[in-house]
Amino acid sequence: MPWWSWILIWIALVALSLLFYGVLGVRLYRQATTALRELGEAMDRFSRLPSPAEDGAGASGGAAPQPVPGGAVFASPARMRHDYDASKLARQDARRLRRIQRKKERGQPQALRDIELG
Repeated sequence: MPWWSWILIWIALVALSLLFYGVLGVRLYRQATTALRELGEAMDRFSRLPSPAEDGAGASGGAAPQPVPGGAVFASPARMRHDYDASKLARQDARRLRRIQRKKERGQPQALRDIELG
C-alpha cells in the first residue's frame, strides 16, 4: 500500500469523526433549547401564586379553614393527633360507603359490620 493511501485513510477517519461530533453537537443543542424552553414555561406557570378565586375556596363557602403550609410545625401535638384521627376516620367511612354502594350495585350481600355502622 503506498504511503499516500494512509494519509487519505486518516483524512477520511478524521472527517467522519468531525462529522459525527458535529451531528451530536447539533442534536445536543436542539435538546438543550427544548429543555430550556420547557423550563421557562414551567417557571412561568409555577412562579405566580394562585388567587383565591382559582383555588375554588369561594365554591366551598368557607366551611372549613384550609391548613396553612408549615402550620403543623407550630401546632400542638394533641391538635395534630386529633386532625390525623379525624381524617383517618373520614377516609375509612368514605371507603365503607363506597364498598356498600359497590356491593349494592353488584347485588352482593352486605357485611354485617358495614350494616351496623350505617
